[in-house]
Amino acid sequence: MRPANIVTAIADILAGVAISGYCINVSLNNVTLDGILPVICLCLATIGLYGGGVVFNDVFDASLDSVERPERPIPSGLIANSQAVILGSYLLLVGILAAFSVGGLTGFPGWLAIGVAASALVYDKWGKHHHFLGPFNMGLCRGLNLLLGISIVPDALASWWWMGFIPIAYIAAVTNISRGEVHGGSVKSLRLTACCYAAVYIAMAVLAFLHHHIWTALPFIILFACMINIPLFRAMKNPVGPNIGKAVKGGIIALIAMNAAWVAAFDTLSFALVVLLLLPVSMVLGKMFAVT
Repeated sequence: MRPANIVTAIADILAGVAISGYCINVSLNNVTLDGILPVICLCLATIGLYGGGVVFNDVFDASLDSVERPERPIPSGLIANSQAVILGSYLLLVGILAAFSVGGLTGFPGWLAIGVAASALVYDKWGKHHHFLGPFNMGLCRGLNLLLGISIVPDALASWWWMGFIPIAYIAAVTNISRGEVHGGSVKSLRLTACCYAAVYIAMAVLAFLHHHIWTALPFIILFACMINIPLFRAMKNPVGPNIGKAVKGGIIALIAMNAAWVAAFDTLSFALVVLLLLPVSMVLGKMFAVT
């Protein structure tokens, strides 16, 4: 289920909630159960969707992993393929139902959750094998996940739907280099990813400036840039598999810093710090469980 990655998906939801303006009149001192319950349900939704998606990734990759990554749960015999299918299906179902509990049958959250689940399964089975569509497909899962958080305020989607393209570009850039984790990658591919990274944090700075929160968001943006660029530049100097793997892992874990920066740009410093607290949780889980 990639627990460390699931924490980053929760951060996506919290960033989307901040972008929607849902918490604009809420402080940590006046949080109510009625107010926080939809946020909890959307976090549960993304846990199920992300967890189910990566379980099915291992299901579809079982034969390849038996050669390249025999330590993974299915090829190692830790869990049967049929058991993994049941687990993945259950997680996706929980994710979709949790999203529908927020907006009802006619609301955006449930249908966005279906879109995330469908995009994840398409990627797992077919998308990853396409040079261009694969990274875009993987990014689409993250873009829809951010929109899932924004959909907590349905009217906000009309204003901020286009922000889904930012995580699409970012995750496409991470996925672009992930193919080199086993056999190594190319410097050209790494440079392309670096350009995409730069476009993302420049866009973050511009939006923070337009919302008059540039000085609040800037430390988070700098942290995000450092987390993704340091391992990436090391991989550029020596693009062998282990260095590529560290660059990919850094790109995934840094999503929490990225989302904290969005919160700082659209909401308050206190909520941004709450999101940033997920970073050490994800880093600890990243040492205990596989990230890629």
